[in-house]
Amino acid sequence: MSEAATPTTTTPAYDDPTAEAAEKALCFRGIWAWLVLLLLIFLCIAFVMWLLRKCIQGPVYRKANRIDGKVVIVTGCNTGIGKETVLELARRGAKIYMACRDPARCEAARIEIIDRTQNQQLFNRSLDLGSLDSVRNFVARFKTEETRLDLLINNAGVMACPRTLTADGYEMQLGVNHLGHFLLTNLLLDRLKQAAPSRIVVVSSAAYLFGRINREDLMSERKYSKFFGAYSQSKLANILFTRKLSMLLNGTGVTVNCCHPGVVRTELNRHFAGPNWTKSALKVLSLYFFKTPRAGAQTSLRLALDPALEGSSGNYYSDCMRFPLVPWARDMDTADWLWRESEKLVGLPPIQSDSSNQNGQNGSGARPAAATAASAAAPSTAPGDSVETVVVDRPSS
Repeated sequence: MSEAATPTTTTPAYDDPTAEAAEKALCFRGIWAWLVLLLLIFLCIAFVMWLLRKCIQGPVYRKANRIDGKVVIVTGCNTGIGKETVLELARRGAKIYMACRDPARCEAARIEIIDRTQNQQLFNRSLDLGSLDSVRNFVARFKTEETRLDLLINNAGVMACPRTLTADGYEMQLGVNHLGHFLLTNLLLDRLKQAAPSRIVVVSSAAYLFGRINREDLMSERKYSKFFGAYSQSKLANILFTRKLSMLLNGTGVTVNCCHPGVVRTELNRHFAGPNWTKSALKVLSLYFFKTPRAGAQTSLRLALDPALEGSSGNYYSDCMRFPLVPWARDMDTADWLWRESEKLVGLPPIQSDSSNQNGQNGSGARPAAATAASAAAPSTAPGDSVETVVVDRPSS
C-alpha cells in the first residue's frame, strides 16, 4: 500500500519579508502616493484648460499674401481689435488711414505700429462716427489725398452705454455702430468702385441674435435697454446693411461681408455696470475665457485678405468660418426699410434699387431724376470732389 502524498505548502509572497521589502521599494505609499495623484490630476486639468483656451481663441489667418500699396481705411483702431488689424495689415505692406475719434491715442498707436512693422505708410485721421459732419469732413479730406480705396474696415463701435445722443440727436449705439458707418461707406463707394476688386468688412456681433429692428421706436425713446435692446439692434442693423449693400454692389467688383469677432478682452465693455466685485471677477475671467484682441482680429483679417473670398459677398463669418443667419437677419423687407430710413437720417438721396435690378444695371442702384439733374449741374472736380457732389452722385449706373 503506497503512502499518501504529503501536500507541499508554499509561503505566500506577502509573508515573505524579502518580497514585501521589494514591493515597498517599487510603490509609493503614504503622502507620496497622494502627491503623485494630485500631480496627475493637475496635469490633466491643465491640458484640458489649454485645449479649451485654444478653442476659445479660435483659428488664425496664416496665409502670407501681401497687399503692398493697397489703400486701407480702418475705423476705431487706436486699441483692441482695430489696432491688431492695422498692425497685421501694416506688416503686409498696406497704406493705412487710421480713422479714430481720439487723435492723441491714435497717434500713439500709429507710432507704436510703425516701430513694430517699419511701415511708414500709416496716417492719423480724425473721425467721430457720432457726428455726421465729422464723417463728411473725413471723407472730403480723404478724397483730396486718394483716388482709390481698396479696403474699408468698419470696426469702430460702442457697446451697452447709458442712453445718450449723438451730435445729430440720434441714439448713440445706433448712431455710431450703424448710421455713422452707413454714411461713411456710401460716401466712399466711388473710390471703392475705382479700385475694384475691393472689399468692405463690417464688424458686427453675435448679439444680433437678440436684436430686432423696432420700426416704431428706432431710437429707443420709449424704452431703452443697453445691451439686449439698443446694442443688439445696432448689430442686427450692421448685418441687414451688409446684405442690402451686397445686392446693390452686385457686379461692381466691390464685396461686403460682416463678422462676429468673438467675446474679446477690449475696452468695449467699459460701460458695464455692476458691483465692484463683479467687475473684478469679470476682469479675471476675461484673462482666460475671452479672446485676446489679436485673436479677435483674425476673422476681419481673413475677410480683408483671403484670396479665396474674392467673390464672397453678403455673408456672415465667425472664427474665420461662414455661418448661416437667423430668419430675421435675412428679412429683405426689413433691410429695405432700414436702408430707406437710414438714408433719410443721414441726408442721402434715395436710390431706386428695384427698378435698376429689373433693368439689369448690375444692382448698383439708380438715381432719381432730381438727383440726376443736380449731379449734372455740379461741376466736375476730379480727385477733390466735394462731399455734396459725392452724396448726390454716389450710385453709379
